[in-house]
This record gives sequence, C-alpha cells and structure tokens, in this order.
Amino acid sequence: MSKVEPIRDLKKIDAIKRILKKENPRNYLFFILGINTGIRADDLLNLKVEDVIDSSGQVKNYLNVSDRNGQEISLFLNEMVKETIKNYLEGLGDLKREQFLFASRKGGNRPISRVHAWHVLNDAAQRVGISSNIGTNTLRKTFAYHALSQGVDIFHLQKIFNHLSPCITMKYIGVTESELSQVKINLKL
Repeated sequence: MSKVEPIRDLKKIDAIKRILKKENPRNYLFFILGINTGIRADDLLNLKVEDVIDSSGQVKNYLNVSDRNGQEISLFLNEMVKETIKNYLEGLGDLKREQFLFASRKGGNRPISRVHAWHVLNDAAQRVGISSNIGTNTLRKTFAYHALSQGVDIFHLQKIFNHLSPCITMKYIGVTESELSQVKINLKL
C-alpha cells in the first residue's frame, strides 16, 4: 500500500467538488464530510443517518466518533457540511435512522466499500489533473493540511488523530521541509 498525500491545491479541491456534486450527491457528501471533519475513512463509510441527524430531524452540530482507544471525539460540522447533509437526505426521501449514510446501491443495508470510495476519489482526482497517490485517507490528510495552514494548532490535530506526538502528526499530514521553512513568525513585542 503506497503512501497517500493530501490535496494541497484549493482549486483542485473545488474542481473535485464540482465534478462529484454534478455526478453523484452521495459521493459529493462523502468528499465534503471527509475533507471538513478529518474523520477516519472506515468511520466515514460506516456512518448511519442517526449519526448526523438528531431525534427531531435536524442536522447535528457535531459528529461523535470513537478513536482507536475507544475515547469519543467530537468533530464540528460546519454550515457547508450541514447544508450538504440536509440536501442529500432530502434528495433521498424517507430514510430510516439506522440506514447507512453512504449506502451501497448493490442492495442490502451496507455501506459502499472502501475500494469503491477509492475508485471515486481516484477518478475525480485524475480528472482534475492530480497525479500524486490518492486514497480514502487523502480526505483526512487534506483536512489536517488545510486546518494547519489556516492556523489550527498542531496539538489539536494530534488529539483528533490520536497521535503520540506533533512530529507524527506533521509526518502523517505530509508537511514538507520547504513548507516549514516558509513559516514567518512576525512578533512585534
């Protein structure tokens, strides 16, 4: 299994969003939810309607998932994510709360497979000119890369990813030495 990279170019992210939104609302939501929350791919695939909708039918503000140690992590759902979830569910009609959010079209109550998700992401990435390795973990890494570049503290990302140190998180995200050398700290004390 080869190492996957985050999608660093915001224009390519927007191009992928346009492709997926036009072609398949389920795949569009999968992409949007993944790049905006940093949720692990397996957790993303196994989300159920009840995980994103409260008992009154409203989209939740936070997505609660368990990390690998069983500790619960709350991931914020921004307005774009919430609107995308709402539109997706309205387009599907009457869903049961226990149904998978990313249900397979092959029948039965099961989610799309990780392989199918990989194909969706790779196809869209190739169509927008991304040649680096892309996989389902690309969504998580893209979230972290852009969160870090927008000023989210590395220690917060370390906690979300359940990493032992900030160095592991930086390596996981794929932050390069050249990117680190471009950081300017302009204190005027």
